[in-house]
Amino acid sequence: MRQTNRVVLATNNRGKTEEFKALFTNYPEYEILAANEVIQNVDKIGSVETHKTYAENAAAKARLVGNACHYPSLADDTGLEVEALGGKPGVESHRFAKSPEGSSFSRAEQDKANVELLLSELSKKPGTRKAQFVCHLALFIEGVVITSKGVLEGVILDAPRGSNGFGYDSVFVPKGSKRTLAEMSNTEKNLISHRARAIHELVNQLKTRGIALART
Repeated sequence: MRQTNRVVLATNNRGKTEEFKALFTNYPEYEILAANEVIQNVDKIGSVETHKTYAENAAAKARLVGNACHYPSLADDTGLEVEALGGKPGVESHRFAKSPEGSSFSRAEQDKANVELLLSELSKKPGTRKAQFVCHLALFIEGVVITSKGVLEGVILDAPRGSNGFGYDSVFVPKGSKRTLAEMSNTEKNLISHRARAIHELVNQLKTRGIALART
């Protein structure tokens, strides 16, 4: 068994990959690789997101990529939970809006359609606009899955603001802030985000438990 500090991200989302790499600059002991740097057919990663919980989806993606590359593999499943919608879109956050039959959305088109549907659904629900981003991480290493979780509370606006970020960032204002995630710089967002919190918890687990990354 050879020791390695390399961790492969189990995603083909460029925005998410860039965000993870930026977040891990706080943990220089790990070298983060994009999935397309080490395996082929990265477009199939999302096909295993068929489970009902974030943790199960994250674990399935981490196993898929880990078994393909034989490096430690890290995956996340993240969702937006809106109180007025009973916790929706939740695990369906990435595919909340459905593309017209016989067609498919690009990543940008999917994000735009998701936000439009979210705001449309909320317009029918007067009252609270409380929401939270929930991130579950799964690290697949030597056949074992280690998990962590991060939560960011906030509210949903009536209309998008800002051009940075991706997903629902343009309509989500974190608790204690007056700006959406999309109005923040990457550095500002990464100080408070749900992914940052989940990564911090995961790294602490690895250190506390004395788990070394390894490649067979």
